[in-house]
Amino acid sequence: MTKKVLWICLSIFGMLFSNNLSDHRETLVYEKVFHALSLKEKIAQMLMVYMPHEEYIVEHQFGAVLVMKPHLKDTIAFKKTIRNTNTRLKIPLFVAIDQEGGFVNRLASIDSKWKSLPSAYEMRLWNLEKIDSVAIQTAIALKNLGINLNLAPVLDPATDFKGKKTFMEVSKRSWGDLDSNSYLKPQQFVKSLSKHGVASVSKHFPGYDSWTNSDHQISLSISPTEQIQKNIQVFELLGTDIPFIMMSSVRFSKISIAPAVFDSNLVSKAKKINPEAVILTDDLWGASLRSWISGKKSVQKNYPKADFERLIIKSIDAGNDMLMITYPAKAVEIIEFLENLAQKDARYKQKLEDSAYKILKAKYRLGVWKDGLD
Repeated sequence: MTKKVLWICLSIFGMLFSNNLSDHRETLVYEKVFHALSLKEKIAQMLMVYMPHEEYIVEHQFGAVLVMKPHLKDTIAFKKTIRNTNTRLKIPLFVAIDQEGGFVNRLASIDSKWKSLPSAYEMRLWNLEKIDSVAIQTAIALKNLGINLNLAPVLDPATDFKGKKTFMEVSKRSWGDLDSNSYLKPQQFVKSLSKHGVASVSKHFPGYDSWTNSDHQISLSISPTEQIQKNIQVFELLGTDIPFIMMSSVRFSKISIAPAVFDSNLVSKAKKINPEAVILTDDLWGASLRSWISGKKSVQKNYPKADFERLIIKSIDAGNDMLMITYPAKAVEIIEFLENLAQKDARYKQKLEDSAYKILKAKYRLGVWKDGLD
């Protein structure tokens, strides 16, 4: 063996050893912090809740908050709240927002200069350099507010298997019917956000190809399995670039009687795309999901406790890691219910701890939480 070959071999070994040592140290940190959390605190990491006031977040140790336009009326107060809250929490927050651009543009409520931020429908016609420029502006604005997670991009198809425009296309939220070339455009959007400290969420798995709004009514897709698999391929192309996958509330009749978010086979498919990705539900308080659980066309004003608990169990049984809910008091009910369930059933305890660990790991790797390596 020549000296040059020996040097190369030693260099490779050194890099591998260094990477393994780094991974080992990270694992020790995760485990140390993870085991220091109570069961209740671990479960709380699995909740993404419509952002309540500071004391409420700290009291219940939520893992993530969802920011909407009303929260941004006073940006100085908002930033102060995020800053103060994170210093008081054991584990800092994922601070999430829907900032797709176009129709779904939360930044527009801050300043008129943001009202022209383009939709995915517009950006899909642009070159990568132009997309990069807009994404950087968006990321800097979000990061400046303390927001580190964007519920975008929308990877849902523009048309269904019959060629009819989908709800996401009509709303100009879709990046189009993506393929092995055009997927580079949403990928650029995602990468540019990431470089400036804002992670992304791909949605709505396995591809929202219905024509109705699944937030308000039970939406049905009758697409054949071949078309559903084709829609999934787009998520696969962006798999390692996006650390979160949001499940759809649409029911895909050729696959399951349940909405995708409650179907374990579809959630498993999402997990296979990126085993490290956090699988996120859409809003569990959405009328359509609660209607499906109750077996009624519309939900009652006072939603039955038994139905709500069934909704929670369906979400966990399907394999979701993080549960989104826009009703803060119900988020507390979820934590209490799951804690009680885990104490009675070791299988659920393991499921919940696995998800909490994955979320903790994602927070560290995405720079949300850095502690214990000094």
